[in-house]
Amino acid sequence: MHTVSGGEVAGILVAVFWAILVSFLAVALARLAQTLRATTKLVADVTDQAVPLLAEASTAVRSAQTQIERVDAIASDVQEVTSNASALSTTVASTFGGPLVKVAAFGYGVRRALGGRKEDAPEGTRRNVIVGRTVPGARRDKRTRGKKD
Repeated sequence: MHTVSGGEVAGILVAVFWAILVSFLAVALARLAQTLRATTKLVADVTDQAVPLLAEASTAVRSAQTQIERVDAIASDVQEVTSNASALSTTVASTFGGPLVKVAAFGYGVRRALGGRKEDAPEGTRRNVIVGRTVPGARRDKRTRGKKD
């Protein structure tokens, strides 16, 4: 019979260790290749979907630009109308304002002359106004204070 020496046992152990190590590396490389294939497929799918999305985004931006140009045109038209209305208001005020004030003053003078003076009213009906003061309201009776109806 043949006895196994220590060197042969060590050689067998090293061979088994290398076989296990190579097996683990083969499994790791197989999984890495699978991951790379999945990543490549994912990138291709994203590229296929991104191109139409970019085209739609470009269309949306063009549409928004068109709408902004329309709003700008409307805003300039509104500004022109406002300017015209202001000019018209100034013209009407200067044309009719002076004569209307004169007619109103004349009418007030005629009413005052025909109706007599209001200051001749009896003393009890006159009202005095004190600027800057608050007139207190009617005071409640002490018996009803704090009670609700």
